[in-house]
Amino acid sequence: MELAFERRGSGPPLILVHGIGHHWQAWLPVMDRLAASHDVIAVDLPGFGNSPELPAGTPYTAESLADAVESFCALLDVREPHVAGNSLGGHLALELASRGVVRTATAISPAGFWSRSELLWCQNVLRSMRASAESASGAHRLGHLLSSEAVGFVGAALMVAHPSRLSPVALAAATQALASAPGFHPTLESFSCMMPPAPPKTPITIAWGAHDRLLLRRQAVRAAKWSGQRVKLLQGCGHVPMSDDPELIARVILEGSDPRLPA
Repeated sequence: MELAFERRGSGPPLILVHGIGHHWQAWLPVMDRLAASHDVIAVDLPGFGNSPELPAGTPYTAESLADAVESFCALLDVREPHVAGNSLGGHLALELASRGVVRTATAISPAGFWSRSELLWCQNVLRSMRASAESASGAHRLGHLLSSEAVGFVGAALMVAHPSRLSPVALAAATQALASAPGFHPTLESFSCMMPPAPPKTPITIAWGAHDRLLLRRQAVRAAKWSGQRVKLLQGCGHVPMSDDPELIARVILEGSDPRLPA
């Protein structure tokens, strides 16, 4: 399906997939670093950002969203790309690796490795953030969203380790994306049935923010057991770590998509 996206650079294709309630701009802090060696395509998932919703009757699940990314790549004639994703996007990256349709997959704090209580924590936090975003977007103009008050409302401290490294413009844009995404609620509900994907058929890298307050870092232990490999711990980083340490996140993705890795 046709999805909104941003494309930069040249080289082996690299698809970037954001988390629930976000948009492709989440990757802006690292895009140019990645574009120095890759054809980087940051995509808005269906029902998020500027992408259309899934077709009527199609449920919002990890499988259907992964289908949409796969068909999007086919539409662009991008074959066996590398893929990197964060949160929900990390889960989708692992799902695509389990299908064997990507060259490599890098998953940053991927969803789906939670306990029941951790799942409920995640869903409750995200519902509260969505409600706050809707309230702020409906009651104030963009100029107010650009004020320092937006920091507390967006819940930046739950998402990143260093809120001050997020620009007011990025915070306002993320707020509006969260408030207006029609795919948010059905996708969030689908989390209750989300399990780790089937074993990957292509090389994967999993990394986790050491200060992740949404998907707590102990979930990295389960991800390590599932994958049979050590999970990289991202020091000084939160759940959405691209602005916390752009150089580190770009390096993790580039190492994960190293063309010398076996197919």
